[in-house]
Amino acid sequence: MGEPDISLGSGSSVLCFYVNGQKIEDSAPDPKMTLLTYLRDKLRLTGSKLGCGEGGCGACTVMVSRYSDDTDTVKHYSVNACLAPVCSMHGLAVTTVEGIGNINNIHPVQERIAKFHGSQCGFCTPGMVMSMYTLLRNNACPTVRELEEYLDGNLCRCTGYRAILDGFKTFTKEFTCSLGSQCCRNGNQSPVSSNGHVSPTDLINGDSLDKQNGYDVSHVQVLGPKVSNLKPHLPSQEPIFPPDLKINHNKYLGEIIQFSSTDVEWIQPKTLPQLLALKKNYPTAKLLVGNTEIGVDTKFKYMKFPVLISTTNIKELSKVQMTEAGLVVGGAVTLSRLISELNEAIATQPDYKTGIFVQFVEMLKWFASHQIRNVASVAGNIMTASPISDLNPLLLACGAQVSVKSLDRGSRVLNMDKGFFCGYRKTAVASDEVLVSVTIPFTKKGEIFAGYKQANRKEDDISITNAGMLVELNDNHTINKLTLAFGGMGITTLLASQTMEAVIGDKWNDSLLSKVCDLLAKDLPLDPGAPGGSSEYRRTLALSFFFKFYVSVSQKLNSYEADVSAIQPMENPTTRSIQVVGAVDSREKPLNFVGKSPYHVSALQQSTGEAIYIDDMAPVNGELHLSLVTSTKPFAKILRVDPSEALASAGVVDFLNASDIPGVNHLDIVMDKIFEDNEVTCQGQVIGAIVATSHECARNAVRLVKVDYEAKSPVIITIKDAIKHNSYFNAIKKITAGDVETSFKSCDHILEGEVRMNAQNHFYMETMSTRAIPGENGEMEIFTSTQNPTDIQLHMASILGVDCNKVVVRTKRIGGGFGGKETQTLLSAAPTVIAARKLGRPIRCILERDEDMITTGNRHPFLAKYKVGFTSKGKILALDLELYNNGGNSLDLSLAVMEKALLEIDSSYHFPNMRLIGRVCKTNIMSNTAFRAFGGVQGHWIAESIMDDVIAYLDLDPVKARELNFFQPGVLTHYNFPAGGEYLKTCWDMCLEQSHYYRKSKEIEEYNRQNRWKKKGMCIIPIKFGISFLQTHMNQAGALVHVYRDGSVLIAHSGIEMGQGLHIKIAQVASEVFQLPLSYIHISETSTNTVPNTQPTAASVSTDLNGMAVKAACETIIERLKPFIKTNPKGSWEQWIKDAYLGRVSLSATGFYRTPDVGYNMDKCIGQPFAYYTYGVACSIAQIDCLTGDHKLLSTDIVMDVGNSINPAIDVGQIEGAFVQGCGLMLLEDVKVNAEGYHLTRGPGYYKIPAFGNIPAEFNVSLVPDSPNPKAIFSSRGVGEPPLLLASSAFFAVKDAIRVARRENKENILFTLNSPALPANIRMACMDDLSKRFPLADPETYVPWTVDL
Repeated sequence: MGEPDISLGSGSSVLCFYVNGQKIEDSAPDPKMTLLTYLRDKLRLTGSKLGCGEGGCGACTVMVSRYSDDTDTVKHYSVNACLAPVCSMHGLAVTTVEGIGNINNIHPVQERIAKFHGSQCGFCTPGMVMSMYTLLRNNACPTVRELEEYLDGNLCRCTGYRAILDGFKTFTKEFTCSLGSQCCRNGNQSPVSSNGHVSPTDLINGDSLDKQNGYDVSHVQVLGPKVSNLKPHLPSQEPIFPPDLKINHNKYLGEIIQFSSTDVEWIQPKTLPQLLALKKNYPTAKLLVGNTEIGVDTKFKYMKFPVLISTTNIKELSKVQMTEAGLVVGGAVTLSRLISELNEAIATQPDYKTGIFVQFVEMLKWFASHQIRNVASVAGNIMTASPISDLNPLLLACGAQVSVKSLDRGSRVLNMDKGFFCGYRKTAVASDEVLVSVTIPFTKKGEIFAGYKQANRKEDDISITNAGMLVELNDNHTINKLTLAFGGMGITTLLASQTMEAVIGDKWNDSLLSKVCDLLAKDLPLDPGAPGGSSEYRRTLALSFFFKFYVSVSQKLNSYEADVSAIQPMENPTTRSIQVVGAVDSREKPLNFVGKSPYHVSALQQSTGEAIYIDDMAPVNGELHLSLVTSTKPFAKILRVDPSEALASAGVVDFLNASDIPGVNHLDIVMDKIFEDNEVTCQGQVIGAIVATSHECARNAVRLVKVDYEAKSPVIITIKDAIKHNSYFNAIKKITAGDVETSFKSCDHILEGEVRMNAQNHFYMETMSTRAIPGENGEMEIFTSTQNPTDIQLHMASILGVDCNKVVVRTKRIGGGFGGKETQTLLSAAPTVIAARKLGRPIRCILERDEDMITTGNRHPFLAKYKVGFTSKGKILALDLELYNNGGNSLDLSLAVMEKALLEIDSSYHFPNMRLIGRVCKTNIMSNTAFRAFGGVQGHWIAESIMDDVIAYLDLDPVKARELNFFQPGVLTHYNFPAGGEYLKTCWDMCLEQSHYYRKSKEIEEYNRQNRWKKKGMCIIPIKFGISFLQTHMNQAGALVHVYRDGSVLIAHSGIEMGQGLHIKIAQVASEVFQLPLSYIHISETSTNTVPNTQPTAASVSTDLNGMAVKAACETIIERLKPFIKTNPKGSWEQWIKDAYLGRVSLSATGFYRTPDVGYNMDKCIGQPFAYYTYGVACSIAQIDCLTGDHKLLSTDIVMDVGNSINPAIDVGQIEGAFVQGCGLMLLEDVKVNAEGYHLTRGPGYYKIPAFGNIPAEFNVSLVPDSPNPKAIFSSRGVGEPPLLLASSAFFAVKDAIRVARRENKENILFTLNSPALPANIRMACMDDLSKRFPLADPETYVPWTVDL
């Protein structure tokens, strides 16, 4: 027989697919282009967002629908459009967020996430909507568990997830209103008394909120909307699948397809013989199904694949069939389908045959995300040969076989054994062969199988270490075969061969355990500095996994009860929550608009994809794109920069460097220069910029710019490096209170120690974005994602050599900021503006996630060295403390961060004698910067670490010890400001009661007595947080209010809307003053030509400052209207406005506010640094797995005193979002930099922020009632930052659980746990016989994979 026909007839095919019901035909698609780029750039459907470009955040999620002629059904599945090649959409239907509804005809999913306050900055919202929409298209009434699991690939940095879940839970089977019989579904109005609120849903087991559960709801109203008032979900009304794609299925998917560009061929064969012929002709061609690996390789590793062959239409590769041996799975079968097929087999086959299948399903549940599993294939996972693959250890352990085929040699079967993975990313499959199928065998008689995985985050995270284990025992429990396969222990998936051979014939008993552990320790060596780091932990995990396997097998053999907690799963209840918002209001005059909970002003636009962010703005004619050329060295002299090769590339317009700056090459405190032209002092420092006709062209050309360096030394990366080399910024900061030396002499005990908190990346969902449009006579209009428009204006004017009145900076909204966009937007904005001036054309610069993470700074790492003196009862009398923060290569805001830390170091405790010293370290990493609660969270956490050490040293009751050290009413802080101890005590007592602290404490004690390998811990933590900018001049704001002739009101103010709900609160303030419904009020944007000289939106003061400024402007207009109101008291607002206009009275007013009585001199320690404090208390319960270091937050109860809340729902959202972000800081997020200053964490693949599964399973928030704050707008308190500190309750709950394990292991209960407490830290701190086998290596004997910053 001859070779199969792979000719393509007339040449390239026409790409044909449907988007939102519209047919798209493209005769020249680019095989390199992703679906997301096509949607956004070619179709101008900008609702889907680019958040990461690697399928890790879900912001780009769309629904893809495919017709199957085999079953005559349509399958809907969610995908990451940022990874999906547009060519792979041929013959398919795509639905984006725009396709399901708009603000005039909203879809129920869009409406509910918006009206349940589930959208803050809104950048992630379209992706959330499309994931939920896809779930409902497949399952019209899912369970809560199904809902929570389906959102595993969607991240949100703002909300803390609870509000999103509350909105979406209304679609679930279990939906039950928290008000029980009073639910509006039953036709009842919510009981209302004053301004109390609860959340709309308390969804675990339908429990109602009542006095028995600790909450009196007789005087509350619902925060969210009445479900009966919302648009119902009607599955029958959804759009139909395009008939054309069904009728002409064979036309679209039954032919060989080819798409070509200048450097890539995309071929989609229709038969296996065609595929084999193509693989023979193109042996190095990449076969793909979902592009989940190749897409990342091409985008971020810049790998080139000239020929791509899609295998999705090969029927032989898409088959799944049951045989006598097991389940034969085609290579192109997706992981989602594999789960479905395995579950069907489990349901239909005898239990004894499906043990392997059960373990595969459990492992696959934690494999990436739904979006990835929906497209990633079995063959792709095997052939990628990743050493940390989740499936490959299981495939090796179970004895799977793969069937491969080539055109010339036909078929052969390969055993997946120790010879299959023959090197890093290499397999025994030949280059001209195709993996046709893999056979997953049935479990045989006498076999027991298990799989294990440990990652830093449970959902969508790569393994640290994983394993597959199988034992075959005979009737007398003698080992016939033992297979132990491990991932994450070397450059390939490994079999512990020596161990496996050495135990053949051994009995399965206790002596085996010790023998295997000894053998595995030798079989799985890892150097201390091995890639991936945490070598001791990974080796411990290997032993811990086997211990779990041993217990599991023993239990199945003889009902083994000892150590059974080792194999019990971590508790994972579905989420529940309660939000109680004070039932008493002491305001003399009830307010009509302030104190209510309207949703975010642009929530509906955000949920429909209609909200416009910088990169969503339609390009104008001639607009160009800019990408930054950055340093690859941490400390070096620049010898030469050669852009010639880049300039010769098609589409490249220009290269910019320092010589192109018309004004000054200086960025104030953020960085010494805009373009460094002499010496780089960190990796990621900007050297130049490429301008090109497209974003992709500019990004690719950057790599062609040649930079020659001469390395310099010493390279200083860590705080300890800086201490060693005496590398600091500015003068030392000192604060002294009392007499420390004398006090130490009277102390019963003195402790000394060190604690360290690492960095945290902002990971705002919208990366740094700027668009500059040059105008006439030196004018420049700048659209930018910034928290600080005036700072941009001042710097750009200086750079351009013009006055500020020629530069207008405009910001409508930003997709998250958290402090990261306070100063460092300048780093990419400045080159953009310079390019616009030089070329006279609009320039757009949108940083990719990896660019953003290496060119901008993080939260400051801190090191504290302390000496603390205290009494035998635990009263702290003296504290001598040295603080160091890692400022990076420029000062930025590092000094202010240190000052805030020194002021907040007392947490909520009165330390009568203190000596505080703070130093800012100068290092060769990117300059660290502002981050929500900067300095405050580090100072608070350090204080609580010291308090925790005192409690452990004396073995005290933690509640009594903390209460003993509380600020009492009237007592002053170390900077002579009333601490407000009475407010703290109110929050503390409420939290103790509402968390049922003492009852739960006893329950936890009993649990810990009964469970050797799982432990629970509990901690209650108080906070006070000072509200104000430390720099006196920054405590000011302006506003501009226009009333138009139709009565509508337009407001401009100094603040930036970044998801925190500032605009809706400001609108409520205006509504209250004018006594107008919110529908009259509009806030368009923040711009320097409406309100000048603005301060950054930061420090939790934006509502205070801007609210007062807007209030003043509105009151001015009201005063002007009074004569007309007096003349016509029964007139309408519109009539009064008309009369005022005809009377030639101005209906426009400015407002201004400055915070009174604030100002503090850190050097002289005099003045008042804060206007007031915000107070709170949180009680958290955590569970840990002592064998793996895994943890789960089981519950958190938060009580916050936010004064009289302007918008309770917004404030609750800020509390929850800040708390979860704080949990990321302390328990999950790990910025990885190596000893040479190279950034390893460049995206969500390696940098994990909290996901849905990381929030407390029970998450309750209560606002203190009847607590007006006379020092802020409408008696409220700032709330954006303080709750982040409360996450320390979760951290110390984990530490409490570790302490229980250590006590049981007879280890010292006084120990250091640094932040973040990752699984490696938790596991190794438990200190049992397994972990003791692998002591930490001497740090002087090796180069670590990463360093502690």
